[in-house]
Amino acid sequence: MVCLHLNLVEGDYFGLEFQSRHRRMVWLDLLKPIRKQITRPKHTVLRFVVKFFPPDQSLLLEDLSRYLFALQVRQDLASGRLTCSDASAALLVSHIIQSEIGDFEETQCRQHLLNTNYIPDQMALMDRIMEFHHKHIGQTPAESDHRLLEVACRLEMFGIRLHPAKDREGTKLSLAVAHAGVLVFQGHTRINNFNWSKIRKLSFKRRRFLIKLRADPSENVNQDTLEFLMASRDCCKMFWKICVEYHAFFRLFEEPRPKPKPVLFSRGSSFRFSGRTQKQVIDYVKENEFKKLPFDRKHSKVQYNSSLSPLRSAQVQVPNQAVRDGSFLVSSEDSAVLRPCGNSSPSTQRNGCSDQTYPIQEDSRSHAAKQPSVDRAEEVCASLTLVNGLAEDCRGATPSPLVSPMLNDTGAIRTDEEEDNRRKICPTDKAYFIAKELLSTERTFLKDLELITASFQEVLEKEECVPDTLKTLLSSTYEPLLSHHTHFLQELEERLSLWEGHCNMQVKGDFQHVGDLLLKTIQHLKPLSAQLQKSSECVYALERVCAVSRRLELVCREFEMQKVCYIPLNVFLLSPLHRLLHYRQILDRLCKHHPPTHTDYSHCRAALDDVCELEAVLHPGLVEIENYQKLLELQKDVIGAEHLATAGRQLIRLGCLSKLSGKGLQQRMFFLFSDVLMYSTRGITSTNQFTVHRQLLLRGMTIRESEDEWGVPHSFTLTVQQQSLVVAACSESEMEKWMEDLKMAVDMAEESNGSTSDLLTPSKDVKSSGASEGESEEDVCGSRTSLPRHGISSANTLHRGNTTAHVCWHRNTSVSMLDFSIATENKLSGNLLRKFKNSNGWQKLWVVFTNFTLFFYKTHEDEFPLASLPLLGYTITDAGESENIHKDHVFKLHFKSHVYYFRTESEYFFERWMTVIRSATVSASRTRYLNRTEPD
Repeated sequence: MVCLHLNLVEGDYFGLEFQSRHRRMVWLDLLKPIRKQITRPKHTVLRFVVKFFPPDQSLLLEDLSRYLFALQVRQDLASGRLTCSDASAALLVSHIIQSEIGDFEETQCRQHLLNTNYIPDQMALMDRIMEFHHKHIGQTPAESDHRLLEVACRLEMFGIRLHPAKDREGTKLSLAVAHAGVLVFQGHTRINNFNWSKIRKLSFKRRRFLIKLRADPSENVNQDTLEFLMASRDCCKMFWKICVEYHAFFRLFEEPRPKPKPVLFSRGSSFRFSGRTQKQVIDYVKENEFKKLPFDRKHSKVQYNSSLSPLRSAQVQVPNQAVRDGSFLVSSEDSAVLRPCGNSSPSTQRNGCSDQTYPIQEDSRSHAAKQPSVDRAEEVCASLTLVNGLAEDCRGATPSPLVSPMLNDTGAIRTDEEEDNRRKICPTDKAYFIAKELLSTERTFLKDLELITASFQEVLEKEECVPDTLKTLLSSTYEPLLSHHTHFLQELEERLSLWEGHCNMQVKGDFQHVGDLLLKTIQHLKPLSAQLQKSSECVYALERVCAVSRRLELVCREFEMQKVCYIPLNVFLLSPLHRLLHYRQILDRLCKHHPPTHTDYSHCRAALDDVCELEAVLHPGLVEIENYQKLLELQKDVIGAEHLATAGRQLIRLGCLSKLSGKGLQQRMFFLFSDVLMYSTRGITSTNQFTVHRQLLLRGMTIRESEDEWGVPHSFTLTVQQQSLVVAACSESEMEKWMEDLKMAVDMAEESNGSTSDLLTPSKDVKSSGASEGESEEDVCGSRTSLPRHGISSANTLHRGNTTAHVCWHRNTSVSMLDFSIATENKLSGNLLRKFKNSNGWQKLWVVFTNFTLFFYKTHEDEFPLASLPLLGYTITDAGESENIHKDHVFKLHFKSHVYYFRTESEYFFERWMTVIRSATVSASRTRYLNRTEPD
């Protein structure tokens, strides 16, 4: 009756909810008489609200439906249910007031915001809202609704209704259901999701909500039932019902038929989904296009003396008084405030009968396969800790990728027409894309600085073991740099906004250049050269204090395990020095692009000279501290060799080689330094650190190829002090790189005058581990899950599992110090469209490339990456027509059976991403590195 009253064709997305006698909001069951559900009709208010939230607002075909969804978004924002960043909130409100009062007029807009609250704490964002509103000139109310939903669909909490629960360990969680499956949250952070295709049955028994998963032959998992404890049986049943309805609506072709009633006894619930499925709704609207009633969306008539509720001011002319004042309301449920705990996965249970069960039966023709949000095989690997942990390979199984980018956020999917239209209004000048690269990398750099000045220093302030000298050194070094680069980023964002705005209006002015901004920031950076030099001193000082304070060492290890610290902490400390290299590259490209007669050429050339002068002063210290930082990182990866970070020692190469022994070829991890070669195996401890087996002095070592001698491809023999070691590389190119670097290291050792026999002393850890030279790889794998040995400190048990050494071990490859140097220069950030091999939709992500790894975010404002993809061992190619992808600027990443496609917005960014990723996927030989040139 409500849908008929509103002339609403797509009414199946909506529902009626009311407050039960237990003061919980429940859905009205359309198959049961109302008198059996509502005990006090005179005191009950039925609220017409959105029930099913589609993954993409383009699936809504009626303007009236989009308007009602926009009202729902407004109510969720006002109640605090739809949480998002300040920038997203300001953008959403700007679209709302555009639909309310029309084009921007400063006085009217400010007065309207003062009288009407759309979000909590709106006053703090008023200037930002007005800034966004100014950009919407000419936008109709219907277009504003469209843009509002477009932004809202990309948010993590869009359409999410949290149901408090606990796992078996008592960790507070929240469950939610969406179009793709069942989600698990800690607070407002999604930590896990269970796709419909992987769920076999949903059931509940009293307060326990059970998810039974389908058996996966690729995973050696014995437990297939996940258990969550909810507040009461009614809460459990209510969540079970909405899960049943969501699955039927989004996954089935047609409404499920009712089950035949049993003759004698009934067991379980007879509840089922009633109404049309999403597929039926879409087909019906398309087939009856000519029957649609017109809906003229106009600006709301807003009075400035309106109440604070944004929905009370929403009076729009619709057929049959479609939406009256206050008729579209949703109650503000009190959601439990959950304190984020550790990454605890739900407990599992296998046995036990359920009160109610719902088998998840997939339609063989299910239209869900057409939904751009469903990622099939990739979702199996989704885990609670994708960034700071590597997926362990089962013994004897083929190694799988360490971490796959599991971003199942369907809201970020962008249609091809939408993307093409967006590109048409962007500038085409190469200088614009260079400036855009500068802006995106500056955003990433500034967040790295904020991690040091805010997150890390906040941790140190709480610890009494931290000397005041260290706190003062860190604050005096990075806070001035943060202030400087914050101001530069603001100027850069304003300049790019003007540049794009003038392009849209086809007016060329003085805003289409950034050389003057770069010149000014480099000149202001010169007085801060002391702070840049102290970046290296901070690394040394922190290591010295950690060496004498076990507590501080533990604090630093714990901080590195957090999601925000996605790369080693010392890399963040050195980021100001790395940023100078990026400025030089960007200025060099601008100078090559602009002719000498260009107005911005003189600015770019002067800025390039200044940054080269500054870099020349800092470069010697940078080379030394980079080597020291890598040695410190390896010290955490290795057990059995103390004092790796010694003055005069240089890291040359690390990676995997196969050692030939009486038991055949065995995988070993080799570390080549300027004075010694050592090899190790992985997995003796629960932290999977590498345990040193043997050290070989380089002085007097000879290297020769021995493939013909032993019949092993790509093998060579190392001989020192009348002892020989036969090793084999995975390819001829790998063998050539190792032999070249070994010969260079031997020459360095011969030229060294100091004694090196006592540089690497075995630690107590390796003595207690009992590792022997003859231990086989199978024996090592068998002890991977063993407990830490006696003598290993608590700090050693906190170990990052995605370091470069571990990636090399999994991918059976190697990297040199020259590769690290190239990676330092080739950092990149920006938006990419990602597509899996067997999926149809493109998903827009913010991607940061650093440390041989792609880190994936939803937007550049996210605090931490949601997933990462180490690129060592991957192959990058141009996705041609043979890939059946008929789009421009698409490149392909491939490793064994894992294939990802990425699409850039322009030819410039396509070449840039290809260049920087190729530098990580192809290890550089010394000759090629010395002869390489910077691409245009």
